[in-house]
Amino acid sequence: MSLETAKEIAKKSKSSFYYAFNLLPGPKRDAMTTVYAFCRETDDIVDEGVNSPEEKETVLTNWRFQLEEAFKGNSEYSLLNKVASTIKQFNIPSEPFFELIRGMEMDLTVKEYETFDELKKYCYRVASTVGLMCIEIFGYKHKSAVTFAENLGIALQLTNILRDVKKDAAKGRIYIPKEDLQRFNYSKEELYNSVYNENFIRLMEFEVARARDYFFKATSALNKEDKKSMFAARAMQHIYFRVLKNIIREKYDIYNRNVNITKFEKVGISIGVWAKYSLVY
Repeated sequence: MSLETAKEIAKKSKSSFYYAFNLLPGPKRDAMTTVYAFCRETDDIVDEGVNSPEEKETVLTNWRFQLEEAFKGNSEYSLLNKVASTIKQFNIPSEPFFELIRGMEMDLTVKEYETFDELKKYCYRVASTVGLMCIEIFGYKHKSAVTFAENLGIALQLTNILRDVKKDAAKGRIYIPKEDLQRFNYSKEELYNSVYNENFIRLMEFEVARARDYFFKATSALNKEDKKSMFAARAMQHIYFRVLKNIIREKYDIYNRNVNITKFEKVGISIGVWAKYSLVY
């Protein structure tokens, strides 16, 4: 897979991630494109196609093996060889890449989460890991950037989960912890049937507050000296926080209302954050 193909994967996804990193300098932008393509391809193994969970697990196992081979320059996938090269170029720890694969494996075997601690582990694997990859490309002076990346990843994934409750339920997945459903007397059956009532509103208020808390934890962890280099991550933070605010604006009715933001808004937020940190810092 060429860099141009990786760019196409990023662009076609229409992800907030794409708009956030597109303003980076050339070498960093290319590295981010490679990392994003890896994350997208890994996710697609689980979420795309009609293969059975067992078949997908086999593909993921081979994907992990091929990633290991890539560090020797021997992977049959050119993307993974490029990933290994990027890891060496920017001195990125390899563990987050393998943790991401473990997170994808969880989607094949875990359909519900009993507690938030279990869900947090999943969020770390599928989202915080991406942040830990990216901060090495962005560059930072203070180790607190690691805490920033971990908390921001959890915040972004929790926002995704709240936005996609209905879509995930259609796939037979419930990410909202069972302990939270019980706390607010909202059943799985009601969730599967998109029942919007007072108990659901109270449940969503609680979940949104938790996500917002992780956004604030991320912000408080980031040292002022690292804010300029982290502008792409901060753009992601602002984009997803806008989604969270839209959920509140729509009175938590994610079943019937569109809480996503437009491409125009994503571009505007990304440019605004870039300009702020370019001019101020």
